[in-house]
Amino acid sequence: MNNPEELQHFLDVLLKESNFTRAAKELYISQPYLTQLIGRIEKKLGTKIINRDERPYTLTPAGLIYYQYLENVSYNKQQLGRKLEAYTHPDQQIIKIGILESLGTYLLPEILPQFLQENPNVKIQLFENFPRENERRLLNGELDCYIGQTPEALDSSLDVVVGGEERYYVVISPASPYYQAGKFILNSDELDLKEVLQEPLVLSSPGSAIRHQVNGLFQRLRLEKNIVMESNSIITATNLAIHGVGITISSASIIRRMEQTPINLLPLDRKLMDVVFFIASKSGEKSLALENLISIFQTTHLQAKIG
Repeated sequence: MNNPEELQHFLDVLLKESNFTRAAKELYISQPYLTQLIGRIEKKLGTKIINRDERPYTLTPAGLIYYQYLENVSYNKQQLGRKLEAYTHPDQQIIKIGILESLGTYLLPEILPQFLQENPNVKIQLFENFPRENERRLLNGELDCYIGQTPEALDSSLDVVVGGEERYYVVISPASPYYQAGKFILNSDELDLKEVLQEPLVLSSPGSAIRHQVNGLFQRLRLEKNIVMESNSIITATNLAIHGVGITISSASIIRRMEQTPINLLPLDRKLMDVVFFIASKSGEKSLALENLISIFQTTHLQAKIG
């Protein structure tokens, strides 16, 4: 067997079941076949890849290296397929979109269904990275467009179209001394923002668009940040804040997807901090499909609201 994804799946099931017979049954293969397959891999590598002496089964150090190798092979195979698509399917146009993952979960479902329905011969490839990486790849010609927020920070040579906005809120859980029971969205002047922001903070990592704005907010208010935890995902940071790890600043599109639980939301003045969505592309002539995508982005009412 040479399929790295299938081998990964076999190892996942075997580690979960910690029993060759049960794993084989779940995989719809025979137990002798599974045993022989693992044996052949270990013989070829010259070392054991699974600790079988204790339950649950675990990967040996060599097994972990082998598993990571399978992940890399699978990833490289997918990337090769992506790069060759323009040649293997010459009649199909490809648009490569860069976007932050947390932003894509809200924006892409709002614009792509209509676009794909109107442009059936176009295939979308998504590249989910931090803003600076998306901008770099766009400038280098590795992307056709980049969808993000805070267009003020973009390279001036790019063509930028703005297409919507939403509001930021300070997320306050019942663990905070500023929490007010029986309320959800507070009036913006109901609490002293400077006092609230001195609470322990859970923030997205440096490099994210929202963190860039949060840093600017604290500089503007002349406050020091008391960060207790950072995450690459604003979704994770928001969830942690909701469950009392600290306070955070999050947007309406993120908060409204969270499980309903008692929290307060303190709206931020739009003059202090606001979300403005944009789609950026390199200046110059664009394909008709890319022009269509930009047009749909611009005319779609992108404005997440809470309550």
